Amino acid sequence: MIQEPLHSPRELLEELSTARQPMTIGIPKENQKREKRLAFTPEAIDMITEAGHEVWFEEGAGNGILYSNRAYAEAGAVITNDRKAVFSCDFIFKITPPEVEEINWMKKRAVILSMLQMPDIGIETIKSLSAKQISAIGYELMTPDGLLFPVRTSISEIEGAAAISIASELMSNEKGGKGILLGGVTGISSTEVVVIGAGTAGMVAVRAALALGATVKVFDHDLHKLRRLQNDLGQRVFTSVFHPNVLVNAFQSADVVIGAMHYFDDAVRHVISEDVIQGMKSGSVLIDLCIHQGGCFETTCFLPNGHPAIFEKHGVLHYCVPNPSSRVARTTSMALSNIFTPLIIQASGLGGLGSMDPHFRSGFYMYAGKLVNNYVAKQFNLPANDIGLFLSVY
Repeated sequence: MIQEPLHSPRELLEELSTARQPMTIGIPKENQKREKRLAFTPEAIDMITEAGHEVWFEEGAGNGILYSNRAYAEAGAVITNDRKAVFSCDFIFKITPPEVEEINWMKKRAVILSMLQMPDIGIETIKSLSAKQISAIGYELMTPDGLLFPVRTSISEIEGAAAISIASELMSNEKGGKGILLGGVTGISSTEVVVIGAGTAGMVAVRAALALGATVKVFDHDLHKLRRLQNDLGQRVFTSVFHPNVLVNAFQSADVVIGAMHYFDDAVRHVISEDVIQGMKSGSVLIDLCIHQGGCFETTCFLPNGHPAIFEKHGVLHYCVPNPSSRVARTTSMALSNIFTPLIIQASGLGGLGSMDPHFRSGFYMYAGKLVNNYVAKQFNLPANDIGLFLSVY
């Protein structure tokens, strides 16, 4: 005798649907003089609300990427000018790290997600998150397997390409540069570009510079990264580890130097000394893509508050604007939306943090008010807890 199934397919789908817990998601407005990027576009909000989640959107938050309040409202978001209401949601998606006042508006045991920009996170931020038992996720830490970092990779791709665009602008007469075309034309020596770091940002910058006809030299401390860069480019470029004499000679002839060394979880920090920069040609350009991590060069490391982001030193024009992907905020917001939207749709809600996608679990630097990430804890000389001990209870 064939036994009837306990549930029909329709009944099973209905049961699974009701088991999912809708989330309330807050999207606050950033200080758009400094930060124009947003975590979601209207198209992403449409998919998220369609999945049953509620989105509270602060009025004007999309102005930086040229999306109107109406576009978000038509996608299903609740538009409000009550900033505190946005921060009272279960999940808050920001770009810049939370400020103490914003944390005070949050409800106990909420979750906030943002970029992990350590110069913007102080000990008072950590104390406030701890006092309200907030869980905090850094986008750059998110990984499904410890090898792939989707947000970090997407941002690096954008900033690597943007670096060549920035360099081209700064070298032009319009921006007070020497009036040199970045690249090469017939009968004229090609521009020399030095890239420090053979990661994603470095590789994209190299590819863009080569496409314009520039001569490119790449330095990194990791031979594996240099070898991978050569293979991925499909053509030979000059590569070297940090041999002092080779590095000095490259800097002396460089028209553009791009710093693309990233330091997340690195045991050793490599910084190019001021002596090397002092030997560069007058009118050359130096771009530090890692200023929000402390900088790649001695002349850019840990600049004090209020220091100009673009300045000249030793005759070299320094570009140290944090987060250059904000220059192309709409493209960046689209990239972030592509990453976060499917994860949000799959997430089971605030009550099921332990069953969330591995991307989210790996991104926690604070869990219920406890530091759980060694990289972040080390910045404050504090101990880090093992997040596995917390998640194991679910």
